[in-house]
Amino acid sequence: MAGMNADVPHKPFGGNDDFAFSADGRSVFFSARIAGRTEPWSTNFDLYQVPVSGGVLRNLTAENPAWDAEPLPSKDGRFLAYKAMERPGFEADRFWIKLRDLTTGTVTTIAGDWDRSAAHMQWSRDGKSLLMSADDMGRHRLFRIDVKSGKVTQLSKEGSINAWAETPKGFVFQRAGLHGPPQLFLSRPKAAFIDEGATVLAQVNAHMKDRRFGAFEQFSFSGWNNETVYGYLVKPSNFEEGKKYPVAFLIHGGPQGSFGDGWSYRWNPQTYAGAGYAVVMIDFHGSTGYGQSFTDAITQHWGDRPLEDLQKGLAHALKQYPFLDGDRVAALGASYGGFMVNWIAGNWPEPFKALVSHCGIFDTRAMGYSTEEFWFTDWENGTDVFTNPAVYDTFNPMLHVENWRVPMLVIHGDLDFRVPLTQGIGSFSACQAKGIPSKYLRFPDENHWVLKPQNSMQWHKEVFEWLGEWLK
Repeated sequence: MAGMNADVPHKPFGGNDDFAFSADGRSVFFSARIAGRTEPWSTNFDLYQVPVSGGVLRNLTAENPAWDAEPLPSKDGRFLAYKAMERPGFEADRFWIKLRDLTTGTVTTIAGDWDRSAAHMQWSRDGKSLLMSADDMGRHRLFRIDVKSGKVTQLSKEGSINAWAETPKGFVFQRAGLHGPPQLFLSRPKAAFIDEGATVLAQVNAHMKDRRFGAFEQFSFSGWNNETVYGYLVKPSNFEEGKKYPVAFLIHGGPQGSFGDGWSYRWNPQTYAGAGYAVVMIDFHGSTGYGQSFTDAITQHWGDRPLEDLQKGLAHALKQYPFLDGDRVAALGASYGGFMVNWIAGNWPEPFKALVSHCGIFDTRAMGYSTEEFWFTDWENGTDVFTNPAVYDTFNPMLHVENWRVPMLVIHGDLDFRVPLTQGIGSFSACQAKGIPSKYLRFPDENHWVLKPQNSMQWHKEVFEWLGEWLK
């Protein structure tokens, strides 16, 4: 990369998938975005090839101004599989699966009619197919895609498959979910799905077997535009028939993301279930795993379509599950979820007794000229704040503070440059100015996420104390 101004792996989410050695070991393929003045506006990652000894960098995807990622050479050295988006400036565009003939330079699309966005890839052992993970209907599943025909075969059913290896004896894979943290498994020979009857290989999380987890199920309802929207319900781990339980209404960030059958060390529904709360999560329009048009539906509609889904989803859950106490509900979210909590405060405060806004957007105009990812705010608003600032007020929580009245816990990290610190200060100051019961939790050494274990302990302590004060 001599003379090239770029980060490989890319920041902040890059890893080993950003580069790969050629089959003969003589060159390296890597994905990179040029840094400098244009970087905050750009999602244009290209694939490059360079000799391992150094030399001329060859741009293989210069014709695509959008994101090209995860170079994966075939074992025979003939092909390079990779992922590619089509729309510049959009981080949540569909990742299409591409195959480049390294001899002729011809590029073809594989499984073009499969309406899912590719996550991670591997070549199969026989080199005839690609193994692919992707968000799918509230789960993160594994698929096999035949290179020649484009046929897609689902390989897993439940939970989230985040790592795998195909062996002569079957798949070794890591699975996690609402049922528990990651474990390593070996699939049964000739099983229809790799996670049916699989054998546990490692006992790293064996101590969790003594923990009581909340039972969970997926549900669906008619949301915005009468389209089907999915969600999850998690019962309290101490659930008893005939009792009513307070509700933690968790709202995912992104906004192109998903709260489904997965496991997290940050926003984990089972921590709320363990504290005696029932959990409701809605994969509103904008979520991933339900087709690209569903994901696209939130762009320029941050405050209306997803809000309608959340309103209808909560109403559906309260009606379907009589043990949910509709008089004791709190809404919690981070990033876009924090924005939605702030938006709810001014546009849908009625059902909530408490709110938690973590790194949430308070003033969309200020966000538009102070975030480090200008391409994000430009795309989501359809314009940049310097050209058309009025558009940024369409769904601006700050302009609805006059309606705020629900107690709010505000959390922010000093090192957050995605949603800058002043956004959290603004939310807290609004509450204080209006005399709303409120609290501000500040992490001087955290960014957009809470990454340090002791900080995470304090985060959960403060959140559950806040919920307990207003819901219990």
